[in-house]
Amino acid sequence: MKEMEKIPQILDLPKIGDRRGNLSVIEQLKNVPFEIRRAFWIYDVPGDATRGGHAFQNTEEFIVALSGSFDVVLNDGEKETVYHLNRSYKGVFVPKMIWREMRNFSTNSLALVVSSTYYEEKDYIRDFSVFKKQRKEGLSVDNYSFSSKLHEWNVESPSVYDCSIVDLGKHEFDEGNLTVVASEKTVPFGLNRVFYLYDIPGGEARGAHAHKKCHQFLVAASGAFEVVLDDGMNKRTVTLNRPYYGLHIPPGIWAAEQGFSSGSVCLALASDGYDADDYIRNYDEFLKYRKQ
Repeated sequence: MKEMEKIPQILDLPKIGDRRGNLSVIEQLKNVPFEIRRAFWIYDVPGDATRGGHAFQNTEEFIVALSGSFDVVLNDGEKETVYHLNRSYKGVFVPKMIWREMRNFSTNSLALVVSSTYYEEKDYIRDFSVFKKQRKEGLSVDNYSFSSKLHEWNVESPSVYDCSIVDLGKHEFDEGNLTVVASEKTVPFGLNRVFYLYDIPGGEARGAHAHKKCHQFLVAASGAFEVVLDDGMNKRTVTLNRPYYGLHIPPGIWAAEQGFSSGSVCLALASDGYDADDYIRNYDEFLKYRKQ
């Protein structure tokens, strides 16, 4: 992407729509000015709750309202600015060393945050007076060496039984719940792209394609839907209906999503940026590809 001035600002995302609903994409170094190391989503938030109340030494974030609305309140130590998020195709970029809070959540709000780093408690500044002092004095710590524990993926010709359901768990707080996916830790690939389907008519179907190289990890961040998996010989149907369950779909598997409940949001984490040549959209071509 073009070099973007790293100040708090609203960024527009692509919005690709048809009768089956809408799709928006966040791709690292393209829609956001950092590499994606972590994604998490916040849900079941009481309307009077405040989330956040901290700054980061090194982490940059991008925050989107996948459904509902809320305010992102940013403070540079001198001035407070409120960004109201209520569109799934707009988000706010939060640079490092900016104090942030999230307030005024509407009913059934769903917040997505993509982050430039893995979780490290020492990266947080949780005392506003300490934050103001560091801002004033221009202090910051050196960039950390964030470690990652890589998962190996060596399956050359995966079957539908290699598509695994992962219990991501949820961090429960009085201010709502939070579920996290970390690049190359929670999933066996690096997070390059995050996209999501929303405004999907009830009962609609999406997908129906395979990838040659790209891994995907699907989550029903809201609502429920089924994923029909096909390896050319076997078929398997998986129901996703919890925001803390995810389904890993390796390349070489035909996948289709169907039976969306009303208000569903399908969140997808992908190992690669968009590449039209990586898609197999014709089922007969898919069967030929599997036999190679």
